[in-house]
Amino acid sequence: MSSVDHYENFPVASILLPRRLRQPVAAIYHFARAADDIADEGDLPDAERLQRLDDFRDELIHIANGETPLTPLFRNLAAEVGRHGLPLQPFHDLLDAFSKDVVKKRYADFDEVQDYCRRSANPVGRILLHLYGEADEVNLRYSDAICTSLQLINFWQDVAKDWRIGRVYLPQDDLARFGASEAQIAEGRCDDNWRALMQFEVLRAREMMLQGAPLGSILTGRIGLEMRMIIAGGLRILDKLEAADYDMFKQRPVLKPFDWVIMLAKSAPF
Repeated sequence: MSSVDHYENFPVASILLPRRLRQPVAAIYHFARAADDIADEGDLPDAERLQRLDDFRDELIHIANGETPLTPLFRNLAAEVGRHGLPLQPFHDLLDAFSKDVVKKRYADFDEVQDYCRRSANPVGRILLHLYGEADEVNLRYSDAICTSLQLINFWQDVAKDWRIGRVYLPQDDLARFGASEAQIAEGRCDDNWRALMQFEVLRAREMMLQGAPLGSILTGRIGLEMRMIIAGGLRILDKLEAADYDMFKQRPVLKPFDWVIMLAKSAPF
C-alpha cells in the first residue's frame, strides 16, 4: 500500500500540529513515502527494489556515523534527527516492513500480521513520541496499540485493493477458521462466512484501538487533540465497515466532511 493510501483516512502533519513540529514530521513522512514507493510503485524487479531499500539503510548508517548523507532526502532527515534526538532504529524497522512487502504476500496467522505491524506502523508512533518528548514506556505501549490498530483498519478496508497487487493480509488461519477463502476476495463475494470473519477482525482492531486510547488524554494541547482525532477516525472507519455489513468490496469506507464533525465532537479528552 502506498503511504498516501495508507494514511489517507487519518490526519498526518495536519494544521493541528504545532508549527515547530511540521517540518520534522514532513521529513519523516517523505522518508516513509519514498521507501514505500520503492516497495510498491512501478515495474521494478524485486531484486532492484530490495537493493534500493538497502541504499536507504546505508544512508541511515551515514547518519548514525555522523557522516553527510548522499541525498537531499536523507540530509533533511539527518538535520531533524540531530535537532530532535530521534532514534534511528524505528527508521530501520520501517525499511524492514517495506522489504517484507516486496517478498511476502501471505501471513499464516495473526502473530505474523502483528510482527509486520511492529515494523510497518508502530515505528511511526514511536518516532513521533520521541519528537514530542513523550516517549516513556507507558506512552510507547499505548502508541503501539493505536498504530497496530490503524494498520489493521487499513488492511480490512483495503482487502480488495491489496488483492489486486497480490497481497492478502488477512491471517490464513482465520480465513480457514471462518470458512472464507481468497476466491471470495477475487470475486468480491460477501456471504455469511465472510461477515463472520470480518466481524471478528473488526472487533480485534477496535479492542486494540481502545487499549491505546488513554494516550489521547495523556498528551496535551494540540498534540493531544491530534491524537484523539486519529483515534476517533480509526473507530469511525470500523463503524462504517460494520454499517456496510462488512462488504468492503462494494462500499470501501472513507471519511467524509460530516464524519470529521462527528470525530471532533468525540475528541474531547477521555
